[in-house]
Amino acid sequence: MAATHSMQTQLFINGQYVDSKSGETWKVTNPATDELITDKVQTAGEADIDAAVDAAAKAFKDASWRGIKAADRAKMMLKFADLIEAKAGEIARFETIAMGAPLSVQTFVAHSAADVFRYYAGWADKIAGEQYPDDDGTYKIVRYEPLGVCAGIGAWNASLILFAWKVAPALAAGNTFIFKTSEKSPLGVLSLGSLIKEAGFPPGVVNLVTGDGKTGQLLAQHMKIQKISFTGSGATGRKVADAANKSNMKRCTLELGGKSPAIVFEDADIENALNYCSQGFLLLSGQVCAAASRTYVQKSIADKFIAQLKERFDAAGQGMGADTLAPTTMLGPLADKIQFDRVMSYIESGKKEASLVTGGKRIGEKGQFIAPTIFKDPSENAKIYKEEIFGPVGIVKTFETEEEAIRLANDTTYGLSATLYTQSVTRALRVSAALESGTVSVNSSHSPSVQTPFGGVKQSGIGRECGKQGLMNYLEPKTIHINMKVG
Repeated sequence: MAATHSMQTQLFINGQYVDSKSGETWKVTNPATDELITDKVQTAGEADIDAAVDAAAKAFKDASWRGIKAADRAKMMLKFADLIEAKAGEIARFETIAMGAPLSVQTFVAHSAADVFRYYAGWADKIAGEQYPDDDGTYKIVRYEPLGVCAGIGAWNASLILFAWKVAPALAAGNTFIFKTSEKSPLGVLSLGSLIKEAGFPPGVVNLVTGDGKTGQLLAQHMKIQKISFTGSGATGRKVADAANKSNMKRCTLELGGKSPAIVFEDADIENALNYCSQGFLLLSGQVCAAASRTYVQKSIADKFIAQLKERFDAAGQGMGADTLAPTTMLGPLADKIQFDRVMSYIESGKKEASLVTGGKRIGEKGQFIAPTIFKDPSENAKIYKEEIFGPVGIVKTFETEEEAIRLANDTTYGLSATLYTQSVTRALRVSAALESGTVSVNSSHSPSVQTPFGGVKQSGIGRECGKQGLMNYLEPKTIHINMKVG
């Protein structure tokens, strides 16, 4: 499939597109058609990362960035948001052909990324300090200052929004940034370089690199980077944290996935619960960290609910394999052959561990499409029950009491998101408080909001993105004490 003429495969460092010094390249294949998109994506090596860090360090101290008014930083961010919005369709196309998510979904993601930059632009000139009375003879001030050079590593499922979540608050706080997009979905983010330049950001303020885990390791261990934010698997997140600690003990924000529960009580609006437990879960073909892949249904309604859930999964599967660039297509393939093989291995394991309700097979002869799949009643030690699958594979179990539902929902090493369905406000408040999760949604799938913090507990990560908390993670508090008794 031919890409548009403006597709970028070079690194964006110090305000310019450049080839990698490593000379290494990466190929991108469309997972919907198995066709080669490009084999020219530049892979950043050590010399490239050093160049990006040096450019960001210089820009951080330069008057063209450090010396300008916060309101002027906001103007650049707002212009950048407008440019993303104007090019949303083209940028979304790059994401679709690289990792398979339908154009309609990726266009929405691009517009959401623009909104994130607008939100944090509003914060740029509102970063207040604190003062405390001199009742002990000392006047106390707390300033909040930018950290310096920061870095981010994004996952492939929603590259544009992850770019925005990491870069926008850092820029609002006055930092400079190096963002590494996933080697599986590099094209959308790399295309932003020209927009960064057009928005007026000085050279070096935002740098874009791509590569595999080795490139990410170079960022995590770099001695001149003060903070790194990572979204991805728990295993890789541990490596990022280890490298950060062993280098200069840089700050880390880690969002490491989940195995999220959905609890459907007998008093729920069943139609609403079915919608979110099917279409909501299958968004991006289940390749969403907050996807509720464990559905618990109260026993009194279980048979009817599961039968109707199967119907909806089957209906969704009928549309898989369609042209991902068509505006009506809602479900796409897995991101690549590696992810396809991984999910199919879980399905084969699940066939031995649980009852297959529907799906469990490939769709079509080309592309990485898997039928929406439901397993029923796996054992509590089953692989498909315990581990994050990251595909269109859900499990269903029943419960009798509220206490049992809470116990089942919390029986996981993850804690990123949880959902529950009930028409009782008191139950909603009671259960949401008892769930061990960084986010909880009532009567809907969880959709992150830029206004509220997003992140997990337990092994789902450290720190938060979005909201004021996302901004404060890019600021260093400085305490100043003034002795009022002198002079």
